[in-house]
Amino acid sequence: MIEDEPKVAQAIHKGLESENYQVTVASTGEEGYFLATTRAFDLILLDLLLPGRSGLAILAALRKQKCQTPVLILTARDAVEDRVLGLDTGADDYVVKPFAFSELLARIRALTRRGRPEQALILRLSDLEIDCVTRKVRRGKQEIDLTAKEFELLEYMLRHQGHIVSREMLARDVWKVTSRATPLDNVIDVHIARLRQKVDAPFKKKLLKTIRGVGFVLKEKDI
Repeated sequence: MIEDEPKVAQAIHKGLESENYQVTVASTGEEGYFLATTRAFDLILLDLLLPGRSGLAILAALRKQKCQTPVLILTARDAVEDRVLGLDTGADDYVVKPFAFSELLARIRALTRRGRPEQALILRLSDLEIDCVTRKVRRGKQEIDLTAKEFELLEYMLRHQGHIVSREMLARDVWKVTSRATPLDNVIDVHIARLRQKVDAPFKKKLLKTIRGVGFVLKEKDI
């Protein structure tokens, strides 16, 4: 959720968490844009009037980068031309403040039910390739043997290649644990180290990079 009004953000945040949604809040346009382009979300709730970068500018930039995450605009602008502009820029839906929380929930459910585009079954980055059906992994002509969890970890990072993946995201989406703790962070780090040893260490070009204090990224070029 990218929303600069603290009371509105807090109310929506609390309400959504009571419905078992996990919510990340950004209070400025720049912070929201950074999060939207470096992390994976199922839905973006976007205010239009934001400090730093407007909601429409964020939306236009995301769509230009082929980001297909559903975007639900939250705004006090209720003129028809404003709604048309938002939808034409790439929004999936539009809610005018003030709104009933039950309506917001219904619109969120409708957007998340649509799901994401069909996922690719062959994933590639440079000379690294994985087949999600046969679960085979190769770098160049060399086949790499991974454990089930290492494969899941590599697949997740390849689907988010070029974007920083945090330990929180890995805990939630790969380990399926919502409440992260230090022991799990250690487990994640061990798996990352093993994965790096198998898919990076024997090869000249390094793809798996650690962003200190933030997370990890699969990327062909250096950070």
